[in-house]
Amino acid sequence: MKMNKLDAYKMMTPKMREVLKKQAELVGDAFSTDVTYEEMRDNYTKERKYWNAGGPEPQRTVNVEVEGPHGTFATRIHYPKKRTGKGAIVFIHGGGFTVGNLDTHSKVMRLLMEEAESVVIGIDYHLAPEYQYPVQVEECAFLVEWLRSRAEQYEIDPNDIALAGDSAGANLSLATVLYLRDQQKDISSIRALLLYYGTYGLTDSTSFRLLGGDYDGLRREDLNAYLKMYIGGENGDLRYFDCVSNDLTEGIPPCYIACGEVDPLRDDSRLLYEMLTHYEQKAVLEEFKGMIHAFLHYSCMLPEATEAIRNGANFYKSLCHKDPC
Repeated sequence: MKMNKLDAYKMMTPKMREVLKKQAELVGDAFSTDVTYEEMRDNYTKERKYWNAGGPEPQRTVNVEVEGPHGTFATRIHYPKKRTGKGAIVFIHGGGFTVGNLDTHSKVMRLLMEEAESVVIGIDYHLAPEYQYPVQVEECAFLVEWLRSRAEQYEIDPNDIALAGDSAGANLSLATVLYLRDQQKDISSIRALLLYYGTYGLTDSTSFRLLGGDYDGLRREDLNAYLKMYIGGENGDLRYFDCVSNDLTEGIPPCYIACGEVDPLRDDSRLLYEMLTHYEQKAVLEEFKGMIHAFLHYSCMLPEATEAIRNGANFYKSLCHKDPC
């Protein structure tokens, strides 16, 4: 049954519409889930290559292979030219848990590094469907503990860590905190969460019904396809996917939550913000008018992308250590 949808193009800013035109020139239907997951990854990587050109350059970059609980995964550590304090931000990329890597989100990570004046560590977690939930959560949690145990080696403060992520990466950022808390790990070292247009467990909402289409790769059938690849036939413990069904009444690090007005996942961000603030957990919500899902990638054309990264970075800096390095 076809659902009634809003005229999303009318809601977008002119620059946002220009981005979509450029996307169509680059790859065509870059976000289709009507192909194999190998083709999905190839299309996504090709489309993202254009948007990752340019941007800030790190003072140095270190690539580290980490032996985790489900095999080896890659990490990339960017050290900024100007650094304030010894804090570090773990960045977890989006892509429906199925596509994406350290290269597809390179510019986002480097912009965050520069704006936050902080080390940024990206994780190339294992993707679904070859590796399904909760592998990705466990790998992200493992990386946090791994970093803390090697803080001196990588020149970071083990008690001054933030997690950041976009889309599926935002889900994994919040899920990582919940997982570590349930494992009775000390999460006081996680000073902030920077959560960009995440999915947090809603399976239906106003924004889900009224928005989403071929233009953003978030039709109902697309979202269902990602979910099937990520959790498969899992009907058991989904608490680290369905984040809003967890206890959010206490102990959650301060959250910067950002979303686009024209995003079918918008209401996930609104719900998370309302739940956290109701229980007096520190949270800020910014909704960017005329923006669709994944707008952080388009900083070469969208000032809103840089603004969202800068605002998240400033939120992080307001909470974390500021001693000059």
